Amino acid sequence: MTLAPKPGTSWDATYARCLAAAPEAFAADRLRNLVRGDWHAVGVPGEHTTPVDGTPIPGPPRVGVDEAHAAVDFAIAEHAQWSRVPLDVRRERVAAAVESLAEHRDLLAMLLVWEIGKPWRLACADVDRCLDGARWYLAEIERQLGLGSATPRTPLPGPVSNIASWNYPMSVQVHGELVQLLAGNAVVAKTPSQGGFHCLTLAHALMHRAGLPVTLLSGTGSLLADALIRAPGLGALAFVGGRANGRRAATALADLNRRHFLEQEGLNTWGIWEFSDWTALSAHLRKGFEYAKQRCTAYPRYVVQRSLFPQFLEAYLAVLGGLRFGHPLAVASPDDPLPDLDFGPVIHAAKAAELRGQFDEAVAGCAIPLHQGSLADGGFLDGQDTSAYLAPAAVLSPPASWSLHHSEPFGPLDSIVLVDTEAELLAAMNAGNGSLVASIATDDPDFAERIAPDLLAFKVGVNKPRSRGDRAEVFGGLGASWKGAFVGGDLLVQAVTYGPGGAEEKLFGNFPGYALYPAR
Repeated sequence: MTLAPKPGTSWDATYARCLAAAPEAFAADRLRNLVRGDWHAVGVPGEHTTPVDGTPIPGPPRVGVDEAHAAVDFAIAEHAQWSRVPLDVRRERVAAAVESLAEHRDLLAMLLVWEIGKPWRLACADVDRCLDGARWYLAEIERQLGLGSATPRTPLPGPVSNIASWNYPMSVQVHGELVQLLAGNAVVAKTPSQGGFHCLTLAHALMHRAGLPVTLLSGTGSLLADALIRAPGLGALAFVGGRANGRRAATALADLNRRHFLEQEGLNTWGIWEFSDWTALSAHLRKGFEYAKQRCTAYPRYVVQRSLFPQFLEAYLAVLGGLRFGHPLAVASPDDPLPDLDFGPVIHAAKAAELRGQFDEAVAGCAIPLHQGSLADGGFLDGQDTSAYLAPAAVLSPPASWSLHHSEPFGPLDSIVLVDTEAELLAAMNAGNGSLVASIATDDPDFAERIAPDLLAFKVGVNKPRSRGDRAEVFGGLGASWKGAFVGGDLLVQAVTYGPGGAEEKLFGNFPGYALYPAR
């Protein structure tokens, strides 16, 4: 079957829509930075290609250190004014921004397709989760701030600096910024270098038009760290990324006593013990491959009771054989809807090559190559660049020396470990030294209750996966997967405001010396 791009979805058509929607932020040949209160053609655009098919697109316009410091200084001055704006006005402006984002929902989603390879359904879900979550906070913020009480919560002494990953620009980064703004804080945000900067540019143009004090700039994280993390006058740091960069951020904050919440990678695991409902598990396994497992709550490791391996393998391989992947905008007929794929490309060709190399590395270390899919099973355009695509793959019994034995792959590469005892199960599930989520598949609820407290995961599911959640749901991590305050619902508002204790207020979180967190 010959596939062709859905009419009207080309990159040129999508970028033309951006130029029409926000000409102040997009130029014909580059993006602008939102600094010092307006959009400026500062910074040096780099070369960039979309992972979808290798099409060149404008890269992030990276600013230098001086421009970053000037942007932060301006945001600090903006914060002093915004923090005194009454909640009714803040709520009105955030609500206006949310409705403007909703009007441009399809364009924001199409940018996510092109920039980071999200299939259309998942791209729309990313935007919708941002909007629905922000609306929930708009309805709850008065209670969350304790207005009318003797000790209402107040904005931080400076703006919140946001350094986020590329995989969820709307439902994580923009959603968090809208809550920070609603709580009375100005916002500074850096675009991820790997993708999402066009979507974030459009979103921040709409937020800025609504009268919100937002700053958006691009640049190299290591060069801008002094401005975005350590600058005097910042109120908090919100970080999403890998452990190496998270450690550097935490080190930079060590002597500042500054609010922070640093979400880092973790090896999330499914443990399977004395279990029989393979139909239900298969549905969870299938959903787990959404967006090629490029999520902080993806499950790339399965720890399986050896006696159950035949049943697990039958269910698992059937799932892999039914996955739908390929070009997210390719259709058989112009009138067809966009394909309902499980995943498209990974974030870039270098990542796909890295994952292929890690599969080969595991096999060279005597892991069993359990499954290695073929791109021939995907849906692609004739002759298109497929270098950023990876078919699902899995290895059995990877060696302890494997580079991914203790780390997440952030792609459709799974590993399976067989165990014979509860002690082995627990040790294998905790191999990553802390994770955001974990799950137990078992017919024995007493076993799940007994083992769950010893799992180094913030959320533990029993016969179901756990996710980041939104709205009222608390989110955090244990061990090396998280540093600082936990967020979600009331805790997110608490993390970006001061209560009666001011800067010394005890927050729920993963802090050195103590770990306070609500029940799982």
